Amino acid sequence: MADHHVVLITGAAGGVGRATVQLFAEKGWRVIGVDRQEFGEAFPIDGLFILADIADPADLESIYSQVSLFTPTLDAVVNNAALQITKPLLETSAEEWDRVMESNLRSVFLGAKLAHPMLKAGGGGAIVNVSSVHAVQTSANIAAYAASKGGLLALTRAMAIEFAPDNIRVNAILPGAVDTPMLRAGLIRDHADAGTLPDRLENLARRTVNGRVGQPGEIAHAIYFLADNEQSSFMTGQAMIVDGGATARLSTE
Repeated sequence: MADHHVVLITGAAGGVGRATVQLFAEKGWRVIGVDRQEFGEAFPIDGLFILADIADPADLESIYSQVSLFTPTLDAVVNNAALQITKPLLETSAEEWDRVMESNLRSVFLGAKLAHPMLKAGGGGAIVNVSSVHAVQTSANIAAYAASKGGLLALTRAMAIEFAPDNIRVNAILPGAVDTPMLRAGLIRDHADAGTLPDRLENLARRTVNGRVGQPGEIAHAIYFLADNEQSSFMTGQAMIVDGGATARLSTE
């Protein structure tokens, strides 16, 4: 058991989460997955799936209690879980704003306090925070999500500085448009123009430099790069954008 690296992945049942679970398992890691939705029977048999809501501090305490029974140490934590509310800022309630911040930002802060001793006990490790291109360039009707992801970038830098003495690297990945259930649900914002869902996906694809939306597996590989100490050992406190070149192009072009 000690020969295997162990990773905890939140939002494990989502599009990017599932791809990340699969990739780490293929690379020989033991995977602990957390989600508020059931994963199903495909979860790695040597891993642990925990049904819980990381937005609830009591659930987070319970998660790490179960994790500590499964393994004495952690090698990596991937903070992938997120909640997206797509509506105009003026129509967003305080309760909706708080729900987004609790899920996307507070959970990472509280989770880091619980993960730190387990990462330190293993001699160090990596935390990968899944932010978003909305942290650096955004659009209408997604303000709470954008603010939470921007906050996550600042938190990533702060964590990297404070955790470096314990050999814990902390980086963020900023995915662009990736074909996930969250992306498809968010297309109602009309930022990809009107029409059918396939039409909107095609419109979105045309706006990237690569001419397509990303696939969850592509984001999983970038997450793995940041988590794997052999590949990214000299990286910490950084924001890595993986968006098919979308943020490279001037919006006025």
